[in-house]
Order: sequence, then structure tokens, then C-alpha cells
Amino acid sequence: MPATPGALSRLTPRHLLALCAALGLGAVGIALLTQHVGGMMPCPWCVLQRVQFLALAAVALVGLALSSKTAQRWLAALVLLLAVSGVAAALWQHFVAASSTSCNLTLADRIVGGLGLDGLLPEVFAAYASCADAAVKIAGLPYEFYSGVLFVMIGGMALAVWRR
Repeated sequence: MPATPGALSRLTPRHLLALCAALGLGAVGIALLTQHVGGMMPCPWCVLQRVQFLALAAVALVGLALSSKTAQRWLAALVLLLAVSGVAAALWQHFVAASSTSCNLTLADRIVGGLGLDGLLPEVFAAYASCADAAVKIAGLPYEFYSGVLFVMIGGMALAVWRR
């Protein structure tokens, strides 16, 4: 049964925040599955999007844990900003980085390296491929498009929380 605009309006802010968190965590889970089972090695832009998904999931979970509608609203705004930055990263990966043979010292590489996550959890946050090597298609669509669509969906749900 297709979702209708009315279906989204029936979900409470807590439901929407829970969906934001679940989609963010699920996206990283799928990325890890495709990496460790499917052999698709990530580039720095892929890894940056993992960080963005985890950050927005963490913010959504904090909002979910709080009972204050005002706090939930402001945290939803932060989730929305993280989702917008995720869309930007996915678009940059597709239109700029995917045609580059090296991702070294790009913004994504500097952010992930600066956070030290690649040293802390390399199996999740280390980039093992160049952007050109990581440019793959699944069912005819570039991998980063799926990421971008998830960011848009999460952003829409966060916006719905903000507007209530």
C-alpha cells in the first residue's frame, strides 16, 4: 500500500524521530554489509556519509529520549541540517569526486581524519578506495544516489517534526 501524505501526518514526532534514527543506522548497516560481505570498499566521501548518518541517528535518538516538544523540535532541526549536509556530500561524491582518481586531502578526507574515527574504528570509518574506484552502480543507479535519497527522506521527516 503506497504511503500517502496523510499517513505521514498521523505519525507523532517521536515516531518520526525513531524512523530518522532507524534509517540512519540502517544505512550504515547496509554500507558495512556491502563493504564486508560484498567487497565494496569505501572512499572518503562514502565514509563521511556514514559519519553523517550516525550523527543524525544519534541526534534523533536524543530527541526521542526527551519528552520536551521544544527540545525535540530543535533536535529535529539539527537532524534536518545533517540530512542536508548528507545530500550535499552525496551530490559532491557523484558529480565531482567520482571522476577523481584521488580523494586524498579532500574535505571528506580531512573531516574523517580530523575526527580520528578512521584510527578508532577502521573497519567502519577507514577509506580503502579512491573515489573513482568506489563509483559503483546497484540496479543501474550510482550507490551514492541511494544515500542521497535516504538523506532526503530523513530530512523530510525531520522537517515534519520541526513544523508540528
